[in-house]
Amino acid sequence: MTDGARPATPPGREPREVATHCPYCALQCGMVLREEDGAVSVLPRQFPTNRGGLCQKGWTAPELLSHSERLTSPLLRDPATGELRPATWEAALDRITTGLHDVQQRHGRDAVAVFGGGGLTNEKAYALGRFARVALGTRHIDYNGRFCMSSAAAAGMRAFGVDRGLPFPLSDLGRADTLLLVGANPAETMPPLVRWLTEHRERGGKLIVIDPRVTATARQADLHLQPLPGTDLAVANALLHIALTEGYVDGDYVATRTTGFTDVRRTVAGWWPARAEALSGVPVADLEETARALGTAERAIILTARGAEQHAKGVDTVTGFVNLALALGLPGRPGSGYGCLTGQGNGQGGREHGQKADQLPGYRKIDDLEARAHVARVWGVPADELPGPGVPAYQLLDSLGTDQGPRALLVFGSNPVVSAPRAARVEGRLRDLDLLVVADFLLSETAALADVVLPTAQWAEEDGTMTNLEGRVLRRRALRPPPAGVRTDLEILAALSVRMRGTTPADRPVRERHTDSTAVGRPSEAGGGRPSEAEAADPRVVFAELRRASAGGIADYAGISWDRIDATDGVFWPCPDDDGPDSPRLFTERFPTADGLARFHPVEHRPAAEEVCADFPLHFTTGRVLAQYQSGTQTRRVAALRRAAPEAFVELHPDLAERLGVTDGEPVRVLSRRGEFQAPARLSPGIRADTVFAPFHWGGPARANSVTNDAVDPVSGMPEFKICAVRVERA
Repeated sequence: MTDGARPATPPGREPREVATHCPYCALQCGMVLREEDGAVSVLPRQFPTNRGGLCQKGWTAPELLSHSERLTSPLLRDPATGELRPATWEAALDRITTGLHDVQQRHGRDAVAVFGGGGLTNEKAYALGRFARVALGTRHIDYNGRFCMSSAAAAGMRAFGVDRGLPFPLSDLGRADTLLLVGANPAETMPPLVRWLTEHRERGGKLIVIDPRVTATARQADLHLQPLPGTDLAVANALLHIALTEGYVDGDYVATRTTGFTDVRRTVAGWWPARAEALSGVPVADLEETARALGTAERAIILTARGAEQHAKGVDTVTGFVNLALALGLPGRPGSGYGCLTGQGNGQGGREHGQKADQLPGYRKIDDLEARAHVARVWGVPADELPGPGVPAYQLLDSLGTDQGPRALLVFGSNPVVSAPRAARVEGRLRDLDLLVVADFLLSETAALADVVLPTAQWAEEDGTMTNLEGRVLRRRALRPPPAGVRTDLEILAALSVRMRGTTPADRPVRERHTDSTAVGRPSEAGGGRPSEAEAADPRVVFAELRRASAGGIADYAGISWDRIDATDGVFWPCPDDDGPDSPRLFTERFPTADGLARFHPVEHRPAAEEVCADFPLHFTTGRVLAQYQSGTQTRRVAALRRAAPEAFVELHPDLAERLGVTDGEPVRVLSRRGEFQAPARLSPGIRADTVFAPFHWGGPARANSVTNDAVDPVSGMPEFKICAVRVERA
């Protein structure tokens, strides 16, 4: 062990094992952690989502628990030298409390902001939202899930009345006759999911992939549609046009289970296949084959992911494919439907319980009076004192340090210096802050800029719950305590809340006094009043309060307890009653809308926010590689993953490389109107000759997000990561 870590099983003691889940993507694969003589290893676990399988990231995850770069004491920036130096927790918390107090005294409550992450447990996401709105009294909170799931979430809400990535069990993928994946590459982003694609293929199913690149997933497809980036909506409308003209639309389903189809029919009438081909480059024959495969299948599933969603028209693009699914009568039928492949580990639960700018726990809208009243009762505060809606993530980041924006920021579970669009601009905004606080277990690029860095626990060192891409609430179980000097995020928030009580106007109870004997939670919690610091740091206590706060909301966890999760393979929300059923499959009889009907919405294709020109003649798009994850803070520090994917690259078609005079492996510069980055060229015939691709897992000179566009979707706030105009030069 290194860095002061203390093993839970000293040498000579019996090994310890715990059943838990992988710390990475939203598949949340089951695993068993085993500790023997202080060393931690991963064993297979037969869990429904992965059936014992893991990707390389999961197998190697324990390496970070005792990594030599692990943070084990707070760091404070020395004003004299500008360097980060080790400090005590007392000094760090004093610096934060004093700084937050000073900023709010000078600039108001909204001068402090909080930025969370889609990898935080449900308990931490909930506590972060409560901390921002009660302890700080600020409206400014959002999270990096805005860069991941927001467009699909908004499209799902307006069509179905609910946002759940997969409204059916993952096993349905193996039952479908036709699978359409749009902008999804699970063979690299969540490899254990591929076993369901294999089961689908072994049953004789047809896999169709829409992606500008020949990805590892596209190579497995029966049909690959390779559109120009940013034209997926034109493809969706053309597919529905063909379904109408060929008689594939399920008229009874449309008439009895939906509303608004007439306007959509009128819109897609203008999207004849030849028009879509001219715009997207997808041949008419491929469009017709895709529509036929979907329209004639007994069971069909349409899945979207970031390739379709990370656009300034991402909500409309997803809506186009939702319209297609509804017209074919797919949602609510076993082995059929529309779904979205959630990305981050708790991308689903992380957006349900209050760390989004416009939401309260249970997926309640923060500007809804009834919702505010309910949550205020749970928190023990007057409803009219809860802040109103904040602003989406990029707008928040872009306002930092300005006269109109926050002057202090607390970051939990995110690395926006690498992950945000137009990243150099965001980095500058962070440098302009009066106070930047980052909680992390490694010194990320964002933490390296902070005034205060707080060392946090890792996934194997804390208990809590996660919600995977199916809406299945799972138990994360601690194998051992954190290293000496390290605290959990809940402990940090609890300590800051106690300190802020005496320094801000938010000095009031954060828990209502319960007298109802049926209130969810342990008897000790029903006594009411402000929770102790220990209670506020106890994830079981926090989850009990989350259940009360979510009760009656769209994402209702009231009937989900840790004991119930432990007794099963997870519990699907909504689950309002302790003894009632959970909801592995939604929409079987009605949609959670006022009239029970799903909503069609007419959507028109529009160009990308930035089109190519003489100075920037190429389309640029980003994505992931198998061995790395998100901003790479964790995976770039694992030796086996570094060997598998040691550096960034710029993927070019050989014809484009020849025109540029670039050879394979030669360093190239990619430039846009916003910045540039540099990486070796990788020549591949699997990308369009007018398109350039790079993974976004690296910072520094290889930071792909230095060039991406910060234009955002007007509904979701999603930035346009997946297309901008660039030029490529030999470095």
